[in-house]
Amino acid sequence: MHKLKLQDSVLVSRYIKGDERALEILINRHKQKIYSFIMSKVLDREIAEDIFQDTFIKVINTLKRGVYNEEGKFLPWVMRIAHNLVIDHFRKSNRMQMFNNKTDDFDIFSIISDDVLNVEKKMIKSQIEEDVRSLIDKLPEDQKEVLKMRMYRDMSFKEISESTGVSINTALGRMRYALINLRKLIDKHEIVLIN
Repeated sequence: MHKLKLQDSVLVSRYIKGDERALEILINRHKQKIYSFIMSKVLDREIAEDIFQDTFIKVINTLKRGVYNEEGKFLPWVMRIAHNLVIDHFRKSNRMQMFNNKTDDFDIFSIISDDVLNVEKKMIKSQIEEDVRSLIDKLPEDQKEVLKMRMYRDMSFKEISESTGVSINTALGRMRYALINLRKLIDKHEIVLIN
């Protein structure tokens, strides 16, 4: 075995071209860090091993489909997949409290609540808030403005209409399109929120 340490990006490239050994090197290189991260969140060896396996199944599937484009940042990308699977685990095992919003307003944000108390829930809450805020910034300006007024300032549509100088129907329409676009972005970026 040669001593030269190949960069992750080179190994990823080799694996995509059919070199199975390249993936083995990548897994061995990063498994301790990834497994420790998962274990620190789930605190259960069996669950951590399952999530670790699922992480690399997702990595392999993404690489095989040829849709990997993380520009050489292999480890952060894998950690993000692991992180999303940890959140998914908590969601599926009902350890995360579900909040049902009776209106059709914005059920995505119903999970971001002050009732989220314990450590893993705080970690999930802050990650979701950070992810969603960064996606909101990608929305068209008029949609972003209405969504922020409604969600972060708790303004009514009447107040939004008066503040922005548009009709209530226009404000509602902008909110509707903001939610549609935000959901598309959430799917595209594979952010795990709620069922």
